Amino acid sequence: MTDGEQRAALAVVRSLGRAGHQVHVVSARRNSLAGASRYARTRSWLPDPLEAPEEFAAAVAALVRRHGIEVVLPITDASLFALGARREGLAPALLPVPDCDRLRAVADKELVTREAARHGIAVPRQVVARCRSDVEAAAGTAVRYPLVLKPGRSLVSGADGSVKLGVGLVNDPHELPDALAALASAAYPLLLQERIAGPGIGVFLLLWGGSVRAAFMHRRLREKPPAGGVSVYRESIPLDDDLVRRSRALLEGFQWEGVAMVEYKVDSRTGVPHLMEINGRFWGSLQLAVDCGVDFPRWLVELARGRDPGVAPPYRVGLRSRWRWGDVDHLLARIRLSPQELALPPDAPALGRVLLDVLVPWRPGDRDEILRWSDPVPFLRETIDWFRRG
Repeated sequence: MTDGEQRAALAVVRSLGRAGHQVHVVSARRNSLAGASRYARTRSWLPDPLEAPEEFAAAVAALVRRHGIEVVLPITDASLFALGARREGLAPALLPVPDCDRLRAVADKELVTREAARHGIAVPRQVVARCRSDVEAAAGTAVRYPLVLKPGRSLVSGADGSVKLGVGLVNDPHELPDALAALASAAYPLLLQERIAGPGIGVFLLLWGGSVRAAFMHRRLREKPPAGGVSVYRESIPLDDDLVRRSRALLEGFQWEGVAMVEYKVDSRTGVPHLMEINGRFWGSLQLAVDCGVDFPRWLVELARGRDPGVAPPYRVGLRSRWRWGDVDHLLARIRLSPQELALPPDAPALGRVLLDVLVPWRPGDRDEILRWSDPVPFLRETIDWFRRG
């Protein structure tokens, strides 16, 4: 399993370790979060797949041969693309991800929004800009402010490795020139989207052999950064059958097989979910799904090995999962910066409410994502790293 520094990697290690699998963890850091788990059989320090994809893939292939590894699970987009493009070198190990053409297709945000509309999925009002002059011509006329600047791809490969591109927010026309100047040329084509204010929800699916083997949904309660980013506190919610059906149709349109997260924002004015993106890999909040009874890593490995684990049973609704240090980061941002500086939406909770929520150590229905008394060292590892960064 790659990318041991990721929280999703820790969830995978714990899931598969409890299921009796021997899990080998690799990462670009010597001391990784997942590598600290008692369920990690070995820990290896490899080249960064973002900076050196060929060297990374070769090192993973060498570990496959050395340990007789049966299944390789990439966690980040960088590992996914580095290994997906070189899967023949991993043989005989299995790589349960689609081919590179399908990986690139679901990573193409312009294409995904076009396909979503075909399946009756709402998308934010948007304009696609091929260059800076297109942005300047469209901004303020075709799309209302606040304006989301979303690169067409989050990961762009080049001769010297890959580059990760983030999403930007522009509150008014005066901020636009600086935002454009900060953009890399690789960000184009650029999606200029109207900002959707409302809670984020995720539809998580495991498709295999033409059927849905596992499905799960959650709602984001807090994020980092506070105006929108990765979830730090989230809650399991009942399946929305219509949204699951449309999400499945969207993925099947790309002939997808494997795990995927289809991310939405629910417009607080209308209640309509708007598609944000597809992540064709394990997601950061994976531990919540496992805690609720939807063990995506175990089912994926069993299916990849030709075994039939059946279909995931109904899961527990109303369970909440907290990434504790991420939640503290959310609180610190709220204390240090004003709602205007953070570009918070109008319905954001007051600082006092956030302060109370974050400082209460536990309430019924809460689970700590990282801290587990049966496997405490990853939390100690993360705590040390958090204070060093601070």
